[in-house]
Amino acid sequence: MSSHTDCLFCKIVAGEIPAKVVYQDEQLLAFHDIAPKAETHLLVIPKRHIENLNDLSHSDAELMSHLMLKLPEIAAQQGLTGFRTITNTGVEGGQEVFHMHFHILGGKRLPGF
Repeated sequence: MSSHTDCLFCKIVAGEIPAKVVYQDEQLLAFHDIAPKAETHLLVIPKRHIENLNDLSHSDAELMSHLMLKLPEIAAQQGLTGFRTITNTGVEGGQEVFHMHFHILGGKRLPGF
């Protein structure tokens, strides 16, 4: 797993920064967001550093399939029957941490767009 020494999420993967982890396997890590925007707010990240969706290639297809299939399983483990999944790509898309991550938001009924 490659690591970017200045990347917050790579430091969490490496165990250098603590996180309230709810799921992990060889490819993924899921943990509670430290600034939750919903009753349940988790972040799901690939352990390998990928900046965002713009950096994906066809060689990432297996990883992304695994990630997408794990999102509802992780949500269900947290007791969520309905949830919202969001990923932000690039500064213009609202990305703040430049390590690809998916938000799982749930709990009370979330407002619509």
